[in-house]
Amino acid sequence: MACSEIKPGILVSLQDLRPSSPFFKQGVSLRVTGKLQEYSVETAIAIITDENIRLKIDTQHLRNLNLRLGSIYQFIGELCIENNNEATLQARVGRDVDGIDLSLYSQSLQLLRKFQADHLNNQNA
Repeated sequence: MACSEIKPGILVSLQDLRPSSPFFKQGVSLRVTGKLQEYSVETAIAIITDENIRLKIDTQHLRNLNLRLGSIYQFIGELCIENNNEATLQARVGRDVDGIDLSLYSQSLQLLRKFQADHLNNQNA
């Protein structure tokens, strides 16, 4: 019996999710963080934001996660892109990360990417 592989969520900021980004691909597994701006119980769709960038999160598969407007959440899931380049993350994991400094988190993500790029360049040299 074959089992499908669950890929780890690539750490990205919401600013990284624009159509020209290498992360903006159908089915890519991502980890995103943002402040909960909207949530509909009927549709299970949440909207998170970071620096005026918005992303729809489909939370229908999440259990035991109490969503509170204004709190900061991190979600891992697969990106679904519609014909109009509107993206929705199909979340498989969600957690409350209130207290995180989103600005500092963004800086650490940039440093991580720089380190990874430098490490890759050193391996190829």
